Amino acid sequence: MTEHDVFKHRRFRGIVTPLVTPLLDRDTLDESGLEQLVEHVIAGGVQGVFILGSTGEAPSLSYQLRGELIARTCQLVGHRVPVLVGITDTAFVESLKLARVAAEARADAVVLSTPYYFPAGQTELMTYIEHLTQELPLPLMLYNMPSLTKVAFEIDTLERLAEIGTILGVKDSSGDLEYFAALVALRRRVRPDWSVLIGPEHLLSAAVQLGGDGGVAGGSNVLPRLFTDCYEATASHDMERAEQLTQQIHAFQDIYTVGKYASRYIKATKSALSLMGICSDFMAEPFNHFLPPERAEVRAILQRFVPGEALHV
Repeated sequence: MTEHDVFKHRRFRGIVTPLVTPLLDRDTLDESGLEQLVEHVIAGGVQGVFILGSTGEAPSLSYQLRGELIARTCQLVGHRVPVLVGITDTAFVESLKLARVAAEARADAVVLSTPYYFPAGQTELMTYIEHLTQELPLPLMLYNMPSLTKVAFEIDTLERLAEIGTILGVKDSSGDLEYFAALVALRRRVRPDWSVLIGPEHLLSAAVQLGGDGGVAGGSNVLPRLFTDCYEATASHDMERAEQLTQQIHAFQDIYTVGKYASRYIKATKSALSLMGICSDFMAEPFNHFLPPERAEVRAILQRFVPGEALHV
């Protein structure tokens, strides 16, 4: 078994970075920015990267660009950490096509949330995933994101889906710790090999204390070491340090209060990366990057964590 094969069969633990998608224009990948970003997060100790998620603006990207991003990211990572690829789509066939592209690029797993636009019932959802997993060429991580998809994976549904051996676990971005605790209990009861990861980064330490395996933290694009240190402190039961680092994560999240639209989370992340000279802050339409006043606000917050002389204007 190769190192690549091992990634496919192990639990995901620690911090997985949901990479932003560096862009030069609406349909051109910022390849040098992507390379710098990959090296930045791996140097920061993350245990995996997740492309084509919400932070990666996946629904706003062309299928051609998604394919380019998959191939280039897998090449740049070079199996140093696992690469997970988002395949969520409104069309079954398009999700399957993306999964095949990911397999061709030698990614390690694919990630799927509930299909958006038309809300699916739980029975429909189970059948959909049963059919999809029969054809997927890679293991699957389920992604609970009801705020964007309208539909959650109910615990009873996940218990049924746990019978499918190629499902690796669940990333939960609901923000509901009671739900997360139920996921952990389900894992302990029926699928001890599952990975259960938290999405909202401010809940990282609390989720690990509940028995979670780590987090998929958007802020780890910018400050990967902050999040990996917080995970490691919590996992090793150094709760004083974990609390200090959690407070720093809360302070960092002030960048998400800049701007007034829901897109401000991604805008702030890309703005911070641009200020650090890592990649472009170009946003896929219909969104636009922060203008100078908002960019200055992000810079002022980022200076608490990064020396001012290291930041761009």
